[in-house]
Amino acid sequence: MKGFGKAVVRSRIVILILAVLLLIPSAISFLHTRVNYDILTYLPKDIETMKGQKILAEDFGTGAFSLVVVEGLSDKEVVAIKQKIEKVDHVKSVLWYDSLLDITIPEKMLPEKIYKVFRNGDATLMAVIYDTTMSEDETLNAIVKIREVTEKQVYISGMSALVEDTKELSDKEIPVYVCIAVILSIIVLSLTMDSFLIPLFFLLSIGFAIIYNLGSNFIQGEISYVTQALAAVLQLAVTMDYSIFLWHSYTAAKQNHSDRKEAMAEAINETLSSVVGSSVTTVAGFVALMFMSFTLGRDLGFVMAKGVVIGVFVCVTVLPSLILVFDKAITKTSHRALLPSFDKVGRWIVKHSWIGIVLFLALIGPAIYGYKNTKVYYNLDIALPQTMDCIVANNKLLEKFDMNSTHMILYDSNMKLQTAEKMIRDVENVDGVKTVLGIDSITGPMFPETMIPDNIRSILDNGEYKMLLIMSEYKIATDEVNAQCDKIKEIVKSYDEKGMLIGEAPCTEDLIRITDKDFTRVNTVSIGLVLLIIIFVFLSGSLPVLLVCVIEFAIFINMGIPYYTDTVLPFIASIVIGTIQLGSTVDYAILMTNKYKGNRLQGMDRNEAVSVALSQSMSSIIVSAMSFFAATIGVGLYSKIDMIGALCTLMGRGALISMFVVILLLPAVLKLADGLIIRTTGGMRHLAKKQ
Repeated sequence: MKGFGKAVVRSRIVILILAVLLLIPSAISFLHTRVNYDILTYLPKDIETMKGQKILAEDFGTGAFSLVVVEGLSDKEVVAIKQKIEKVDHVKSVLWYDSLLDITIPEKMLPEKIYKVFRNGDATLMAVIYDTTMSEDETLNAIVKIREVTEKQVYISGMSALVEDTKELSDKEIPVYVCIAVILSIIVLSLTMDSFLIPLFFLLSIGFAIIYNLGSNFIQGEISYVTQALAAVLQLAVTMDYSIFLWHSYTAAKQNHSDRKEAMAEAINETLSSVVGSSVTTVAGFVALMFMSFTLGRDLGFVMAKGVVIGVFVCVTVLPSLILVFDKAITKTSHRALLPSFDKVGRWIVKHSWIGIVLFLALIGPAIYGYKNTKVYYNLDIALPQTMDCIVANNKLLEKFDMNSTHMILYDSNMKLQTAEKMIRDVENVDGVKTVLGIDSITGPMFPETMIPDNIRSILDNGEYKMLLIMSEYKIATDEVNAQCDKIKEIVKSYDEKGMLIGEAPCTEDLIRITDKDFTRVNTVSIGLVLLIIIFVFLSGSLPVLLVCVIEFAIFINMGIPYYTDTVLPFIASIVIGTIQLGSTVDYAILMTNKYKGNRLQGMDRNEAVSVALSQSMSSIIVSAMSFFAATIGVGLYSKIDMIGALCTLMGRGALISMFVVILLLPAVLKLADGLIIRTTGGMRHLAKKQ
């Protein structure tokens, strides 16, 4: 280990040259890594809804469609717009009532229920079907092109339009996220560090690590937009501590070494041994996300765990090289640290440790109640500004046609017509079903099947499966639409065991069911991993439980606050925030406890050991928490994508809550449990004989 620090110091110029050169392939890889903006594609591939989507793509040659509302135009003008849309690349077909009958033929020739689907007063509805799947780049490009050629005369609703609008907004906001995080981090570090220039080198080295991490995502093929948006900000937040620790170790070592190179070598070795242990809990928190069935967690967890490992490596190689090369400039900008000494504060808190216990007893009940009753939403359009094109289109669809969602039924193409008609009638009688469209639903004495054009037939019947479109009055992710989907599934299965219901609403119902299980799984795994790590660190049977309980209390408070502020969270926040907060902030508790243990082994009594430990660690805890807060809270306040904003707000607030809980409650816990701790912790048992 000692040789590593000396090797880094000797090779500092080579390291910096290599670090800069590595930015080139990393940047290229980053720019060529596809970003997935469709959350529903992260559902398990073996569930029925996803199998159905695969059948649509492979057997029907499609996987996406949009419902388009046109207002105030004559039939001839609508036909002109329809023809423009049909010419857009990857638009397979546009269904309107002229797809079945020429507009010169009397409307009464078309079944009334079908005509009402396409017309309501001055509003016209068309279905645009693509030859690519819901979130493929080609589909999104087609959405953009349709908007261009129709010159805003149409309202395009549906999941593909939502994905495109999410992409556009996210791509605009991500550079702003990074700028906000950097500016706020500089402000905090300038106030808490003893040099005005050193924060810039912290951010520069972390920037290297972030680019390496984002570039290495190329091996995954693609990453989610949530991961893309959070990766830089979150990596900055969770790895800043390592840079701060290296700097403090270096400034301390310079007091014992006249040669700054020797001081840095010692600082690198000390940082490596300390930071590796500290980073393990953070990595464990992100690894826990990879146990989710909803593979968005695997995506975010892998990228961030990788980012922490890269951050540690850069911290002990690139950052020391930067500091040594620019040491004179850094020294010239030195100033007295603005943070005061916390010796008196630490002694006062320990002396009045009963305050922490009282606060715990007063808050634990409301915190747990709020934690368990905080509401979450699964409807993805709620996460976006309500002025976005896709949201306006969805509202227009509801206003003009009383439609909120569209499902699809796939059933046996060889089903007898009488059986299919009976199944369709049963589905039409389900609460909230407005219309059922398909070959078997529109044919009859006045409209024989032979009148259906071949291009329409191929869309609705591929020889193995027939497709039915179901127009629903109910909004996605509501209890009403979930009950509706369950009833429709029951009906379809009673007629065709291989039949299936697919679409955004059924997928979202699966999302609710799967992520509910993931919530329990992720929390269990994260707590288990962190417990094992702390057991290994302290060789103790009691400290792991005590420290995890302290941080879990902070998590309860953080996740309980939305209940009392009447805030509804995006579903992903409720799943991932607990494990991220635990993995990232349990280090605060480990730092103080490690100092407490060392003080006890040096012969201090429990009160003095706790008091000195708190005084020694309070500054580091505050700087760490404030850095985490600065890197995330600005994004939380700025972002118009609630999926991102809510997560960053929770993370920033969680860091501060963990800071206060560790400073106010942990000293009381260590004092009260001192007897238990020394009897159950390796190397401390001999202290029990002295009591």
